[in-house]
Amino acid sequence: MAGWTPTLPPGDAPLYERLLDALRADIASGALADGARLPPQRDLAHRLGLGLGTVTRAYVEAEKAGLIQGHVGRGSFVRGPGGARPEPAANGPIDLARNIAPLAPAQARLSETLGRLRRRADLLDHLAYAPPAGLETQRRAAAAWLSRSAGLAGADWTRLVVCSGAQQALNLAFGAVARPGDTVLCESSTFYGVKALAEHAGYRLEGLPMDADGVLPDALDAAAARGTARVVALQPTLQNPTGRIMSAARRAEIVAVARARDLWLVEDDIYAVYAPGAPPPLAVLAPERTFYVSGASKSLAPGLRTGFLVTPPGEALDRVLRAVRALAYAPPNFGGLIATQWIEEGVADQIAAESVAEMAARMVLARQVLGAAIEAPASPSAPHVWLPMPELDAERVAGRALRGGVELTPPGAPIVAPGLETGVRICLGATAERGELERGLRVVADALIGADERSRATI
Repeated sequence: MAGWTPTLPPGDAPLYERLLDALRADIASGALADGARLPPQRDLAHRLGLGLGTVTRAYVEAEKAGLIQGHVGRGSFVRGPGGARPEPAANGPIDLARNIAPLAPAQARLSETLGRLRRRADLLDHLAYAPPAGLETQRRAAAAWLSRSAGLAGADWTRLVVCSGAQQALNLAFGAVARPGDTVLCESSTFYGVKALAEHAGYRLEGLPMDADGVLPDALDAAAARGTARVVALQPTLQNPTGRIMSAARRAEIVAVARARDLWLVEDDIYAVYAPGAPPPLAVLAPERTFYVSGASKSLAPGLRTGFLVTPPGEALDRVLRAVRALAYAPPNFGGLIATQWIEEGVADQIAAESVAEMAARMVLARQVLGAAIEAPASPSAPHVWLPMPELDAERVAGRALRGGVELTPPGAPIVAPGLETGVRICLGATAERGELERGLRVVADALIGADERSRATI
């Protein structure tokens, strides 16, 4: 059925989703029989007047859903109404998509920690509602932890709010200084959680060009000069997805632009523990205009769901606390209790040190397997690596990797400004064992070879 020309259903859904719906409907109706060969992506894009990336995304998602199967050199074929997926790995696909810390260091200590919690004099206090900013013991512990693990020198616990994860901290920070319809400036490719938050809250994201140092100050100044944005969201340390670290000089330039243009800064510093020696956070350079976001999920354990938000001085804290009362009334207590116990005992430092060492070993493995395909890591213990390439090639690599039993972050997920920073992010921490990580990396290496061959074939 190389001549298949679908009719896209009407609606406001993205074009790739509508194409996917048309494919699913034609398979279900029998218009596309099991084993039918689909048109080459470039041909179908020309036939429908769509972008090649749109058709490629639809094919990749169809393959993930088990609707079609791609074969290098032969094309893509319908798998039939049952939608049988490719043969999975024994325990499902190898996860190189989720950016989480290795769990073993925290798992080894949890049971003993739970036993020691029974002896805390304030244990039963955690059954009551906390104040909107969180319990004082947790706020003091978090400030001490950020001071010594993230370079947030002199972190003020009285301006620190305990949150249900760093994602809620981002939400509270944006909500304090932006309204639906406002423009939020950010990196051209950014953490998907920022995109999801903006879509939910009605903010308009504008992606700014980057170099190896991060966002370009001139681009930030030009965007701010247009007068439509007052908020900038940045990840200066181990930026997600690229893993870059903004230099001290670049941070100073960004702060200078923010002051000159009266911009609020929302700094996501969740990966600071994996970059010892990184320059001081923006919140140290410009505390009067920076909302600082961090948490325990990436450094200790994601299940704690404990985030931290340090607000600028002034009325920003009151605005945040009003939002907490309206949306959640108070933060949850028990994840923060475990984090506090670990911080007070020094166990948090041990867990973090072991996680950093494990990530360093995994980075060595990634560089051995993927070689020059990886952009030079800014930290030897970074939790993710970046493989820069055109978006279409990235989609092909993700599709081939999935067929090989490896799940990658969808390449389009972080993109805010198309055509600037595109590629494949590989997360190193989610697999339980290094052997599993190595198997996954070798599948990606094979996928890269296949993508190179296909790219050369189209030249």
